[in-house]
Amino acid sequence: MGDGSLMNILFIGLMFFVFYFFMIRPQMKKQKELKKFRDGLAKGDHVVSIGGIHGKVLELTDTTVLIESEKTKIRLDKSAVNQSGEELLQAK
Repeated sequence: MGDGSLMNILFIGLMFFVFYFFMIRPQMKKQKELKKFRDGLAKGDHVVSIGGIHGKVLELTDTTVLIESEKTKIRLDKSAVNQSGEELLQAK
């Protein structure tokens, strides 16, 4: 009986290890990179919002970003900026 419970504990530990390294850790790394990107935004950067709006950064505050898109100015929360527009252009 002792061997079976030890195997169960090892199996659960192995499952946690696999879950952590294949699911949790990459997500944490991605969030860290996104935060670094948002903190590094500057005027003139081309960005894409999580809603798919492409624009150029005109003004930055601690929590918001003012972008210009097709001659329209839109104020977004910094958390709504998803990626750099240059990254999209390079991927194509």
